[in-house]
Amino acid sequence: MIVDGRAIAEDIYADLSDFFSARKARLGIVVVGANPVIDSFVRIKERAAERLGIEMVHRDLLESASEQKTIESLKELLQTCDAVIPQLPMPGLNIDTVLSAVPMDKDVDALNPSVSEDDRPIHAPVALAAVEILTRNNIQIKGARAVVVGEGRLVGAPSAWLLKKLGADVSIFSLDKGSIEDLKEADIIVSGAGKPGLIKPEHIKKGVALIDAGTSELNKKVVGDADPACAEIASVITPVPGGVGPVAVAMIFRNLKTLIEAKK
Repeated sequence: MIVDGRAIAEDIYADLSDFFSARKARLGIVVVGANPVIDSFVRIKERAAERLGIEMVHRDLLESASEQKTIESLKELLQTCDAVIPQLPMPGLNIDTVLSAVPMDKDVDALNPSVSEDDRPIHAPVALAAVEILTRNNIQIKGARAVVVGEGRLVGAPSAWLLKKLGADVSIFSLDKGSIEDLKEADIIVSGAGKPGLIKPEHIKKGVALIDAGTSELNKKVVGDADPACAEIASVITPVPGGVGPVAVAMIFRNLKTLIEAKK
């Protein structure tokens, strides 16, 4: 089963459309520097916001922008927007300091490092996307053996927390933790390493649910962490692109709905 992330995203937008058509919502975004890949991600979010009737408010800063300037831009948007996205990466800045400037009730990406996961009203969009895909494909999370590849703030760390919260037995494989051999025992794999072809068919067992959230460039193409041949072994696998990515973007807007409802 090769997951059609775009179709899942369409379902989510359909569910959200009535809510956002009934009120005016504003989503702020701060981008530091010019980066074609990041520009592409921002355009995807803009298109999703437009279809839902959400106003996106930009602050595009030079790559030389200071932490103070970046935080001032975030705080300016926080005054008039329902939520704000500090678009990563932000070259040369202390990311924890910047992310900490976004309060929990407007942190649509759930990235503020000073807030514990247990206290958040929402969770990281990629982690939520992984769970959404597993659930829609009838993959049992509670009691499953799950391996998360990578410990990054966008994929690995929040995915490990959420899977554990939902009852999975979670272990982590990264440069300094675990072994790729751990994947052979996994019922569920969520990967966000950003290393092309890292996971090969011989590393996984038949029937595994493989959620590939890794993105990197190889021969001018965007690719994931899993060798495409893994599709012959996995029961469920997400392609890159077109798998986790569209669902994660949709989750940003589901998170926005949750934050707006919480304020009521």
